[in-house]
Amino acid sequence: MTARFPVARPRRLRRTPALRRLVAETRVRPEDLILPMFVKEGIDAPRPVASMPGVVQHTRESLRKAAHEAAEVGVGALMLFGIPEFKDERGSAADDPAGIVQQALRDLSGDLGDDIVLMADLCLDEFTSHGHCGLLTPSGTVDNDATLERYASIAVAQAAAGVHVVAPSGMMDGQVAAIRAGLDEAGYTEIPILAYAAKYASAFYGPFRDAAEGAPKFGDRTGYQQDPANVREALREVELDISEGADMIMVKPGLAYLDVVAKVAEMVRVPVSAYQVSGEYAMVEAAARNGWLDRERAILETLTSFRRAGAQQILTYWAAEAARLLR
Repeated sequence: MTARFPVARPRRLRRTPALRRLVAETRVRPEDLILPMFVKEGIDAPRPVASMPGVVQHTRESLRKAAHEAAEVGVGALMLFGIPEFKDERGSAADDPAGIVQQALRDLSGDLGDDIVLMADLCLDEFTSHGHCGLLTPSGTVDNDATLERYASIAVAQAAAGVHVVAPSGMMDGQVAAIRAGLDEAGYTEIPILAYAAKYASAFYGPFRDAAEGAPKFGDRTGYQQDPANVREALREVELDISEGADMIMVKPGLAYLDVVAKVAEMVRVPVSAYQVSGEYAMVEAAARNGWLDRERAILETLTSFRRAGAQQILTYWAAEAARLLR
């Protein structure tokens, strides 16, 4: 039994910023944040992404500079996405030792060592000429099982280049098991897997596809990404990925799927990440530019919502800026 008004006055604990900080139930720390970064082959200066103000496609050199800055403000990890100069049906650049992601990983590993966690997206959509996340059958559908061999090869290439965590995002059945087996067979038993376990076929990915230059040339990805209507399906995917060896799991997108984040966090005993995707970023930036909301408050409020729902790590394009604000 609790006291009632006028004895009970919850506002007593809201009177000053210091009191509010003291009793805050949820905190976001710089080390909880993961910064997605794009590195593009064949350019000599960073290229702004029009639909994501403040985000660029990096050169290798500008990536190194931005990575140092993120590490200095305490960001916990970087997530690399590569854009090759040449693409083919197999996405050959994805596991080429001289591919852009592998080159960037070697740069950053040499520069930063273990000062920040280096992650790499593990998929084929940025590398294939058709823009899908796997190899295609003659009829033009994604061949799940043939794609698994490619994913395992990419994981080994990234591990050899110095990645700390691989992050398969293609939503192929059995991808975690194939990657774990490939890494272990190659001697990389210590490399963890952050599985995009619940990745939905969302309308909020548009600006990312501009940044990563990975939009499908035909059709869409509803045949392998999840239906936004389903929650139980996401929980099943999470269970399967953990049973196959995932060390961490991710829910993507974030804001429209906080209920999924919360259910997953209650169910599992591994770290849970949420991805604040490009469309969510672009909405806040656009509204702020029109004077419709307080940009910095909106950034921190959305990040707090992920932590409150149960995400331990948050992938966000504001990671470096938010880390400065939090410090």
